[in-house]
Amino acid sequence: MIIVKGGNICKNWLVKHTAVIGAQWGDEGKGKIVDFLASKHDVVVRFQGGNNAGHTVVVEGEKYPLHLLPSGILYQDKICVIGDGVAVNPAVLVEELASLKKRVGKTAKVHLSSKAQVIMPWHVVRDGIEGERVGTTGRGIGPVYADATGRTGIRVMDLLNAKVGREKVAERAKWNKRLIETLLKHHGVRAGKKLTEEIGAAVDAKRVWEEYKKLLAKLKKLGVVVGDTGELLAARQAAGGRILFEGAQATLLDVTHGDYPFVTSSHPSLGGVYIGAGIRPKDLHVVGVAKAYATRVGNGPFPTELTNRIGDKLREVGHEFGTTTGRPRRCGWLDLVALKYAARVNGFDSLAITKLDVLSGLTEVRVAVGYTHSGKRISSYPADERVREKVRPMYKTFTGWRKDVSGARKMADLPMAARRYLEFVEKSLGVPIAMVGVGPGREELVRA
Repeated sequence: MIIVKGGNICKNWLVKHTAVIGAQWGDEGKGKIVDFLASKHDVVVRFQGGNNAGHTVVVEGEKYPLHLLPSGILYQDKICVIGDGVAVNPAVLVEELASLKKRVGKTAKVHLSSKAQVIMPWHVVRDGIEGERVGTTGRGIGPVYADATGRTGIRVMDLLNAKVGREKVAERAKWNKRLIETLLKHHGVRAGKKLTEEIGAAVDAKRVWEEYKKLLAKLKKLGVVVGDTGELLAARQAAGGRILFEGAQATLLDVTHGDYPFVTSSHPSLGGVYIGAGIRPKDLHVVGVAKAYATRVGNGPFPTELTNRIGDKLREVGHEFGTTTGRPRRCGWLDLVALKYAARVNGFDSLAITKLDVLSGLTEVRVAVGYTHSGKRISSYPADERVREKVRPMYKTFTGWRKDVSGARKMADLPMAARRYLEFVEKSLGVPIAMVGVGPGREELVRA
């Protein structure tokens, strides 16, 4: 079952480049899928987002939480690229890479795009003032992308030139000081001693310039190569290399296609690959990653949210707490209406369903197959966020299974009830399921 007619889907996609895209609201387990696929590719590319993302890779029981580094970083013979579309906090990247090297020794070679936007201290301050409304991580991601769009951002290449870097930092620090004062007044925030000191440090141009100059020197010492990563990827593609594109966050958080305004500030959907990598990947296989249930962090619509003991159980068993923030995730049943929308936006070629093991032990499992709104049935994901906030899900109920599925390695190993559940998802979406996660470990994966 769950095999594409005419051949094994895994064999089909490995002759192509692959994009791994979140199909829900993030936290789907993309890191695990990228970690598995990385062994079959030459280069792993992170193409958008920043350290607001959190991917966890588990190898031999050891957890490796990642934020900026691509999930293929543990393969010593690979190249990991932080692409043009990523928002980079150099301090976080230094800490993350240094810590990882201390734990494992040698890692994949890291290339950082000189075009990548740099998160500056004032971005974090601005995010802290404005980000609460939509539930951001407070890492400065929204403000840095806003500056990029407004053509006032600072890129990695700017900081490599002492004269240009010093001048841009001075100019932007002065401008952001005035902007932060305006934001405080607009939002009615009175800056106490702590916030005043934080703002003062964030817009101290001389201090910031010296700090960032040292951070870039540390990145170089750690072996990070800065340059035109698009050119590197084009050369690898021309030479027949396989490239794996790793998305952060997910489709329903896309700034254009997601639950606006409760979204991130970049494009985690497939379009972000072309914007953030700097090449057109040819013969691309697109893998959508979704949990066997659904979760969401922060504010925004969540039609299948469970605010009862089942939701609590999913959170507890699934360890549903943010890798980046530690915030508890909202949990609910799988939403096929939202998943169909994500499949349309991205044109998924296959699906990876993760955390099936978390559903083991439930007497019944539900999946949303439609919505109702104002007495009418809705079969597609509403474009209007005001409608999304008020829809009520319509469910199909499946018999649960008690068997521990963590030892399953092929579809036939799964309980019949679990297989029926997966078959329904596959047929409803019209997209083949190629992989099923049955545990956190690298090896705990069922493949079609």
